[in-house]
Amino acid sequence: MSTVIEQSVQARMVASAPRMETLPATLHYDPKDPFAVRMAFPAPATLEGTEVAWEFSRELLAAGMDEAAGVGDVRVRPFGYDRTVLEFHAAEGIAMVHVRTAELRRFLARAQEMVPVGDEHRFLDLDRGLTDLLGGPC
Repeated sequence: MSTVIEQSVQARMVASAPRMETLPATLHYDPKDPFAVRMAFPAPATLEGTEVAWEFSRELLAAGMDEAAGVGDVRVRPFGYDRTVLEFHAAEGIAMVHVRTAELRRFLARAQEMVPVGDEHRFLDLDRGLTDLLGGPC
């Protein structure tokens, strides 16, 4: 049984053109990093031609589906009744994508079944984290 959740979603890139381009993305949740989710875009969907991944808090994603959340590099907000906008801020500019809120809710429900909100601390390997931080052997 896999201990990592990966879910493909279709994101729509918001551009100045009236038509939004659909691009594949993958949501990723690993209980070894219980507070974080990852959203990856494959190489053909990026300007650099290499996979780009953003990591941000699971709490931010959950909050942003109901009201605007985030003040840093990743911001999330509802859009209409069935979409959520994720904004990714980088030195090169801002990328904004729309994702169906139902897909995000399904992903978060699966993650919360694996690691309930409030129990994240039970999944942290603090000894390994300190060893890695201090540069010692595992």
